[in-house]
Amino acid sequence: MHAYTEKIREAAQRLLAEKKVDGVIGFRMGTIPMISEPVFIRHADQVNQLVWNGFCGVNLANYLVKRKDRVAIVAKGCDSRNIVLQLQENQIRRDQMVILGAPCQGMVDRRKVWAFLKGRDPLQATEDGASLRVSGRDFDEVLDRQAFLQDNCRICTHRNPVIYDELLGDPVPEQTGVDRYEDVRRVEAMGFEERWRYFEDLIASCIRCYACRNACPMCYCPTCFVDESRPQWVGKTLDPTDTRTFHLLRAFHMAGRCTDCGACERACPMAIPVRQFTKKLEKDIKELYGYEAGVVPEGRPPLDTYRPDDPQDFIK
Repeated sequence: MHAYTEKIREAAQRLLAEKKVDGVIGFRMGTIPMISEPVFIRHADQVNQLVWNGFCGVNLANYLVKRKDRVAIVAKGCDSRNIVLQLQENQIRRDQMVILGAPCQGMVDRRKVWAFLKGRDPLQATEDGASLRVSGRDFDEVLDRQAFLQDNCRICTHRNPVIYDELLGDPVPEQTGVDRYEDVRRVEAMGFEERWRYFEDLIASCIRCYACRNACPMCYCPTCFVDESRPQWVGKTLDPTDTRTFHLLRAFHMAGRCTDCGACERACPMAIPVRQFTKKLEKDIKELYGYEAGVVPEGRPPLDTYRPDDPQDFIK
């Protein structure tokens, strides 16, 4: 059992018993290996369902927007940054939350493990420090956990929560010397036609299920632009122009707001690396304004403010 599991259960038991919260948003074991699923605990006798492990990749901040009750929530580094943004955008109040901060060593990418297994069916997956043990009916593999992390976790530089009420463990060392934008620069170096083909190929398999949008903690518009009918901005078919419009406009809506939590890629049933869109804008915001989304609770995001000395080099 992970050390955080006992601490989460103890905190949930205490907060519910003292009626300081109406519920606790956390994780419980999923029904298949390598998936821990979100759960909302309302009663103290349910806290033993709560767990923590390297399969808690879902961003729980997605369940906070427009809440009216008072909740406790388990928050990784990226979750906490989304909470900061939701506070800045008035989607929830700080006094509604008890944040249980979880310093994070990265989440396991189940798709990478499945690819390694080449069709073998995993029945159990457990972690032991730097190792990941996956077993089935006729195999027992011990893997290097670091090699099977989600791509966003491998380059994460904010593993510790930036905002919390209780910290579940000692802060973990932040990764240094990480090149977050190597892939972005590679695309930037392409010529126009090559870059256009790159993104056309990237989204060619998109089925417009909108799982990426639905999983994102910052996609909370009452009516998304793709669902508007008066006027209709995007068609309802799989026409490539409409698919392209969806991905490009959604990316621009995330400029200065994306924490690179990986929720979009994790949710995509077609395994499209949609972070290629948002990472480019993350890079631009950082270079133009020196800003990283959700890192500083005070103040306003750069695209939410005006300064006479705002960079305007992009205006020709």
